[in-house]
Amino acid sequence: MKTKLSIIGILCALFIQVHANNPLRKVPYPQQENSIYLNPAPLLVPLHMKQSDLLQFNLSQDKNFKGDNDILSKPVPWCMFNPHKILDTGVWYWRFRSVSKAGEEMPWSKTYSFTVEDTTPRFVTPPFEVLLNNIPEDNPRIYCFLNEQLADARKNVRSNPEFEVMIDDARSALAMDFSTDTHPYKHVFAMSENFDKLNTAYQMLQYDIYAKKMVANVRCLLKQEPAKDFIDNDFQAGELVYLLAATYENCYDRFTVQEQERIEKIIMSTLDFYYHGRLLGRMENRFFDEHIWQFEIRRFLQASLVMYDKYPVAKEYLEYYYELWNTRGPATGFNRDGAWHNGANYFSANAVSLCYLPTLFGYLTGTDFLQHPWYKNAGIGIAYTWLPGSLSDGFGDGHEKRNGKPLRIRSAFADFLARTTNNLYAAWYSAANNRYDTEFETRLYRLASGKQRPADCELPADAPKAVWFRDCGEMVANSNLKDLTKNVSLSFRSSPFGSGNHTHSNQNAFNLHYGGEAVYHAVGHYMNFSDPHNLLSYRNTRAHNTMLINGIGQPFTPDAYGYIVRMFNGDHISYALGDASTAYCGISDIQLWKNSFEKYRLTQTPGNGFGETPLRKYRRHIFLLHPNTVVIYDELEASEKVRWDWLLHSPVKFDINPVSSILTTVNKKKGFGSVARLFSEQEVSITQTDKYAVPPNYAVAQRGEDFTAPWSLTASFGPSRVNRILAIIQIEADERQAVQIIKEGNTFKCGEWFIKAELDAKRPASLYIRNNQNNATFSYGNKQPEINGKSYSCKEKDASVLFDSVNGNWKMQEMDDQRVQTMGKW
Repeated sequence: MKTKLSIIGILCALFIQVHANNPLRKVPYPQQENSIYLNPAPLLVPLHMKQSDLLQFNLSQDKNFKGDNDILSKPVPWCMFNPHKILDTGVWYWRFRSVSKAGEEMPWSKTYSFTVEDTTPRFVTPPFEVLLNNIPEDNPRIYCFLNEQLADARKNVRSNPEFEVMIDDARSALAMDFSTDTHPYKHVFAMSENFDKLNTAYQMLQYDIYAKKMVANVRCLLKQEPAKDFIDNDFQAGELVYLLAATYENCYDRFTVQEQERIEKIIMSTLDFYYHGRLLGRMENRFFDEHIWQFEIRRFLQASLVMYDKYPVAKEYLEYYYELWNTRGPATGFNRDGAWHNGANYFSANAVSLCYLPTLFGYLTGTDFLQHPWYKNAGIGIAYTWLPGSLSDGFGDGHEKRNGKPLRIRSAFADFLARTTNNLYAAWYSAANNRYDTEFETRLYRLASGKQRPADCELPADAPKAVWFRDCGEMVANSNLKDLTKNVSLSFRSSPFGSGNHTHSNQNAFNLHYGGEAVYHAVGHYMNFSDPHNLLSYRNTRAHNTMLINGIGQPFTPDAYGYIVRMFNGDHISYALGDASTAYCGISDIQLWKNSFEKYRLTQTPGNGFGETPLRKYRRHIFLLHPNTVVIYDELEASEKVRWDWLLHSPVKFDINPVSSILTTVNKKKGFGSVARLFSEQEVSITQTDKYAVPPNYAVAQRGEDFTAPWSLTASFGPSRVNRILAIIQIEADERQAVQIIKEGNTFKCGEWFIKAELDAKRPASLYIRNNQNNATFSYGNKQPEINGKSYSCKEKDASVLFDSVNGNWKMQEMDDQRVQTMGKW
């Protein structure tokens, strides 16, 4: 079992420069073009617009700021403001001004406006003063939300299923001796891990031996100053201040006065370095900065909480982290989905913070922070994006990992959510094999909180077949959640978050699984954050099931975004429409990626999949026709003739019929196969390879990587200025044969499904799908389609229409492009 030490060490080595190279907000948020995601909407000001020490915010429903409900903030050092009250519906006007510490007020900015709608989700948090007034005067504070339950928990701890594991972990921690090492700071991760194991046992049993060991470990560090390069690493700095602050508050009287002062000095100097040098004004305005959100906001806040009444600046730090969470937490602030914007795999790095911070804030303010829309959707988000026993939905770093357990920390988060909110999806997920009971960071909460997981851990009977994670830009459809060994799972991404940090350049990409195994899945290995394999064969668009334009994909930048603009969930038809028309936008100008290419003497040129394209439209309609047929209809346009490269990746070799464009795979080992057939009026040339543009570095493999070569297929159409491509995919298991597709003009018969797709690029795009047995019907681009034997009049000519049952109830749905909330300009 890997320790936290080894995992964080790998992360440090991979991502040491990431935080300093993330793009910052360029314009204030929100403005009238932004559909605000929450009421109250936070106000965000770019750092470059802050002209003095402080910022003051003014908010009103009167454009002259003379309304009855005007809000004027106190001047604050940061670039954000949360009103901490529900805003009335209608138009709101806001402005800001810089203020010096001496009180000198600069002119007000221009006035911005935004609209609060009746449908805007509401979630309000208390002002910082409420939290401040409820912090316990006595220590310990870091886990103060457990203090009242500890006495009762101690009485029953020996009968807890985790008791023996707790004891074993504590004994292992007791056995580790750092006292003779002349470089003790290299063991900070191990010491921090040991602290959690020792402290859990200490809180439950109150045995002096555990406290003495915690103190002894810290004393090893106090012999010398931490080096500057040690503090420069945000992971290391966060673990250090947590270790020192948590030991300090639990074992204060065991340290000498000199040791207490030394601990305080190290903590405060580190907190000051990050607050003033790295975070203030930046974190509230960064698109991504994963390290801070994964660990450091929790660690720095915990240290500030311990020190706030001894050092006035620590109170300022504490307020900053509280407001930062209220403005950009729990998932960038712009995510209400419950899914993870930075890829399912990297949710795990955030899981402990996502448990701890709402629990602490809720306890100290009396407000349930788990009522935030993201948390209310997190049960279904964590379950659907990485099913038990399966690959993940496949859209970020680590997408090739398996979730056979499920992963321990995901299980622990799901268990936390089930215990605290009774979420049935979370209960089902964590009960898959109780993997959480070996997770030590959240064990103290499970032992001491007194909260139990719901007795019913069955998947809800009304679990949807398909879920639209609208803010993240993902759709996941499943055919059989009651028997995951026979489940067909289709995932699709077209995301307003674009490409950055741990997300990939994969707008309008899909992955397809059977029984949790890859039918078609993105390829490559996450062995280094930005080595040649990663840059050219992993996060690169060519590694995903989407399109290239003249061999060119999407750059590594938030500007390379997409949207899922429509989605239907039916019992027989699951559907999404993604628009990636603006995602092929040249090269990345983010310094991190420029440095990475320069380091390896690579270029962002067409040969490597980067550059300008004349693309004007790339809209992908994608369907799971239950239980086992996938349909993809691409609308493609460019300002000049281009080659359209349609990509597909399989763990096994394709059998290609070049005449009929039939692509067959047979996974004998897993017992299933697929047949994909492509249709277009353009000539097509189909090739495949089991070679990467750049192979992974096998010499550094340490995660059990499976280096079996996957197969990457390219179907090249054109050149043409406009194109339509239809793909019909059938998945079959247990040696069943896929039905033959009968084509007559633009109509296609595929078993019980009738499909009519307009492939003539000179005519308006349209698509019609009907199930001949139950009359489930989809129509797009038809003003008056026939549905269930009757003519239906669409409100919009290019609307998408679905007639299908949902949990057994038949209904008609119509949708045109939906407005997608965005984060403003970066």
